[in-house]
Amino acid sequence: MNIAQLNPYVYFATQYPFSKGQTSLHRICYTSSLYLIREGAGILKTEERSYEAIPGSLYYIPAGQPHEWIADAESPMVHVCCYFDWQFVDRQGAFPAPSAICYDPDRLEYALIGPSFPYPIPEFSRVDPIRTWIDWFESFYISNEFISARTFMRSLQIQRHFQSFMEHFLTFALHEDHLPDPRIHKVLEKLEQDIMNGSLHPLETYSQGLPISRGYFFEIFKKATGYSPNQYINHFRINRAKDDLRFSPLSITEIAEKHHFSSIHYFSRLFHKLTGQSPSEYREQHIMKGR
Repeated sequence: MNIAQLNPYVYFATQYPFSKGQTSLHRICYTSSLYLIREGAGILKTEERSYEAIPGSLYYIPAGQPHEWIADAESPMVHVCCYFDWQFVDRQGAFPAPSAICYDPDRLEYALIGPSFPYPIPEFSRVDPIRTWIDWFESFYISNEFISARTFMRSLQIQRHFQSFMEHFLTFALHEDHLPDPRIHKVLEKLEQDIMNGSLHPLETYSQGLPISRGYFFEIFKKATGYSPNQYINHFRINRAKDDLRFSPLSITEIAEKHHFSSIHYFSRLFHKLTGQSPSEYREQHIMKGR
């Protein structure tokens, strides 16, 4: 799976209290799943590995991975859990409920197993404070039913909370090599607003609020975007100009002015440098192709 295709979607999220000594039987979820032990105790068994389940334990089970839960005979565990895919999978025609689980490996429909995440995620983690994580889960609790006209607006709210949670979870779970420095997010938000409003400030302005050196700012910026700050600004503005060249009757001079280039000559020179074409050549090519 390409990480650019990620769009995590939760189907079912709930709290599940086990009875004393209860077992979930051997099961395979078609979706990925996360389980936080809220209280009590038990055991998780998966692919010849066994984990003690105690409060604050967080488990990630990829779609299609067999596992079994066994609750303690005296103090059974309580799960806070969710079933989700890394991108939406339509299984409504195959299962009566979105939290599709198979208990017979011989009947597993492999084509309906959800996508895997492109980087390793720890199967087991310890989280603290546990109350913060419970609050996250509770914000997207959702009943085990497919979305209907009646539940559509509620689903929008649920998915919004779940997306925020997944940002929190992935930042916690993944090695920093796989994620951009979160400090860059607000920098990019402000930078892009200023580019579009024609009120771009010197680059030092955008790094002032970060307690890091100029050199390290440039390093984490390029790691997050693939570009230096100046390259990012140039690509951002040229990409916006491309839309006007393809889809508007504005002249090239008007497009250069609209996107706050200092002159049409600078715009044309930069456009050619980044695309290998002049603005007029780019426009002619896309008009001929009808797009």
